[in-house]
Amino acid sequence: MNTLPNVLRHSLALLAPCFVYLACPVAVTRGQDAPRNFAPEKLERITQLMQDAVDQKRIAGGAALIARHGKIAYLQAVGMQNVKDKVPLTASTIFRIASMTKPITAVAIMILVDDGKLRVTDPLSRYLPEFKDMTVLVPSKDGKSYEILKAAREITLHDLLTHTSGLTYRFFDKPFVGQMYVAAGVSDGLVETPGTIGDNVRKLAKLPLVCQPGAAWEYGLSFDVLGRVVEVASGKSLAEFCRERIFGPLKMEDTGFFLTKEKWPRLSALYTPGPDQTLTQLGAEPIAAESFVYSASVPLHEDGRYYSGGAGLVSTLGDYFRFCQMLLNQGKLDGTRVLKPDTVDRITRNQVGELRLLNSSNAMGYGVGVATATGKDGVQKSARVGAYFWSGAFYTVFWVDPEAEVIGIFMAQRFPFEGAPLNEVLGQDIKRQTYEAMTEAGK
Repeated sequence: MNTLPNVLRHSLALLAPCFVYLACPVAVTRGQDAPRNFAPEKLERITQLMQDAVDQKRIAGGAALIARHGKIAYLQAVGMQNVKDKVPLTASTIFRIASMTKPITAVAIMILVDDGKLRVTDPLSRYLPEFKDMTVLVPSKDGKSYEILKAAREITLHDLLTHTSGLTYRFFDKPFVGQMYVAAGVSDGLVETPGTIGDNVRKLAKLPLVCQPGAAWEYGLSFDVLGRVVEVASGKSLAEFCRERIFGPLKMEDTGFFLTKEKWPRLSALYTPGPDQTLTQLGAEPIAAESFVYSASVPLHEDGRYYSGGAGLVSTLGDYFRFCQMLLNQGKLDGTRVLKPDTVDRITRNQVGELRLLNSSNAMGYGVGVATATGKDGVQKSARVGAYFWSGAFYTVFWVDPEAEVIGIFMAQRFPFEGAPLNEVLGQDIKRQTYEAMTEAGK
């Protein structure tokens, strides 16, 4: 069986060209409350963290935003958006946010719950009948064969929202099921895909699950399926629904599944690290590493109709900040209510009990589209208790700390990311530095 780390190592071997680039920092922007909420000289060490990563050619460029009490205290970009064309990375650069799409799809679902059009306890088959009679693949103890069992119960929307549906990603290459995904042409949403999300979902419905619904936390295509549920329940495409109910009301003008031509110059290039501190810019062609397939060109597809609810969005620091601030404000921003307060509470509290996430510690739970910090914590930990967070495969991460009223966002464009999932090295360094920069009076 192949594992994701092996796939990532193989992907690096496919890419050999390299180049050298120069760093190009831009000016920092602070809110008026920055000195009171943070020690400025400590907060500005975040700039050095990003600059060091650029100098070490871990990233071509990166940007970070830190806000507290609704005001931006730190906003800085360093390095290059496109090395070849000598385009500096700025605060208005557009990034592929990959799995940071999931919290937005979660909000789309929960808007429909607030509207009374969905219930999280509903069986998935109420909206997608093809998921009525699912099966589960159980490998033999020696791993050489398997048996197919009938699912003990139907998948519910709650199962999808909490990654306990039994659906997986093809790139995880689960025993036998992974190759079934490949043979069926299932897309993980990270490569240009013909057709629609509905087409992909119908392929999934014909394949066995990797566990019984509700039995385990299995990261996978659940949120792509939820994107299709949004379409069926609302009568609109996922792109249209998000634009009308989330992006428009929150003034997220640069967030979407595909970019219009006038915004193409603002999309960051995507890079992969090579040997001897080199970076390679990825082109438009798909990169295939065994069962893992991805492409830098996805958001530029002019005729794209495949709206991946799990990985398909592009966004900016400023747009994603407005989304996070809406959550921190219990569903409201600038007088516009997107979600009910108790719905935000449901999204951001642990919904999976003691189930473990991605080989992480039991200090982490999972809400709806976001991980939640449930264990004891301090400044050196990944998040303080009560915080929620998530990341994207192309090296983006955010966190929201309701108790301290802090939002942090870091975005760069490299693949593979550094460290294990949910432990992006630079993002975690920025998070630690943020808490160290808090003054005692501001804690």
